[in-house]
Amino acid sequence: MSDKRTARPEPRLPKGMRDVDASEVRGMESMLSTIRSVYELYGFEPLDTPAFEYSDALGKFLPDSDRPNEGVFSFQDEDEDWLSLRYDLTAPLARFVAANYDGLPKPFRRYQTGPVWRNEKPGPGRFRQFTQFDADTIGAASMAADAELCMLAADTLEKLGIPRGSYVVRVNNRKILDGLLEAAEVTTGGERLIVLRAIDKLDRVGIEGVEQLLGKGRKDESGDFTKGAELKKKQITPITDFISATAGESADSLNRIEALLGNSEAASKGIAELRQIEAILGAAGFDQTRVKIDPGVVRGLEYYTGPVFEAELTFEVKADDGAPTRFGSVGGGGRYDGLVERFKGVRIPATGFSIGVSRLFAALKALGKLDAQSQCGPVVVMVMDRDRLGDYQRIVQDLRGAGVRAELYLGDSGLKAQMKYADKRGAPCVVIQGEDERQRGEAQIKDLIEGRKLSEEITDNAKWREGRPAQISVKMDDLIASVQSIVARHES
Repeated sequence: MSDKRTARPEPRLPKGMRDVDASEVRGMESMLSTIRSVYELYGFEPLDTPAFEYSDALGKFLPDSDRPNEGVFSFQDEDEDWLSLRYDLTAPLARFVAANYDGLPKPFRRYQTGPVWRNEKPGPGRFRQFTQFDADTIGAASMAADAELCMLAADTLEKLGIPRGSYVVRVNNRKILDGLLEAAEVTTGGERLIVLRAIDKLDRVGIEGVEQLLGKGRKDESGDFTKGAELKKKQITPITDFISATAGESADSLNRIEALLGNSEAASKGIAELRQIEAILGAAGFDQTRVKIDPGVVRGLEYYTGPVFEAELTFEVKADDGAPTRFGSVGGGGRYDGLVERFKGVRIPATGFSIGVSRLFAALKALGKLDAQSQCGPVVVMVMDRDRLGDYQRIVQDLRGAGVRAELYLGDSGLKAQMKYADKRGAPCVVIQGEDERQRGEAQIKDLIEGRKLSEEITDNAKWREGRPAQISVKMDDLIASVQSIVARHES
């Protein structure tokens, strides 16, 4: 007899992935439905694109002689073409627009939600798969398109229950940052990216930390060292002057920045565009408590060409260690006039906004806005006599026909185990019909939720058996109405 044992796979999750349970799925679906309703209200139309694209179509990461493994998950098909899982929803949109441009209305307005994947190092709260919810307008050069997306972001947050004063949508323009980099004589692509990332860390590391990141580098509290941009002092000074100028009210900060960067054609255009956006927002009734011009906003993606915006939550919650903390940014976007051009060869204006669904969901949970999304489990019909499975299934179908979530117990266990099963399923009640009840044309309904409450109050076993708490006998004609009443009471 062979001693060899069958090798069994370990039931492990891939790094950076997670399973999502029923309560979060339902809460997430409710949140997505609310977001969708606002996007539809603004006139955006739904679109869905494949989970993976040809790697060269994604654009940001291209295959090399080995595999395009930086930032994206990639594989080769039977024709040896490289394909990659989408890392955002914008690059596939650009491909779709380029392929269908002649038949689309211009401007083209679409929304889309779905998972995206990043081949990056996972960490606490940082996953390799996450969901985004985007709205984009393609073919509109007007700053009204960018202003509208800022309005959309604000209205969406309020519709989800985040009160005014607990969020702000902050707006800047990449052209201003381009003018700043010109003034600081930062020219190479890699150097520019390091500088922008350093400025973006202002809230976390302060102006001294930004200076260190612009210079030799910075060591944080844990001892980890981040290499800096290696700029000279004369290059760092205009950047720190710019950071100081961004404080205060938007009109004042724009005036100060204009004084600093007025010689830059790019910065002057960016300032003019921000003033247009501010005027449109004001006319539409969106003041600075909702949407604020903030020249300190930096968006990470390199393809932004004009206005950039971030939706930020400003209320505080307690972290795991009890210290107050903020959720910060839950969405962002901006203008990317060059993305469709990669395919068409002509400049096509575009702007978009994307919500980070998981982060926003966590924020709503912290605010208690998702408590009402809990749902009772299904009503469970017990099996007392296995020769009568058809009768029990008919009861289940009658309940379903009346709109009641219901299921027949499909296991092989006795009544006690069936009750435990119903309890684990979160059933509001169970239906029991033995032979005696059948002959009387009745059924027993046991209210499990009410039963648990009463069990905490009754300690005497005799009294328990005598009272049979939360269990009633009803005629079959009254079964559906009685079950509906119990379910409604517990779900209200």
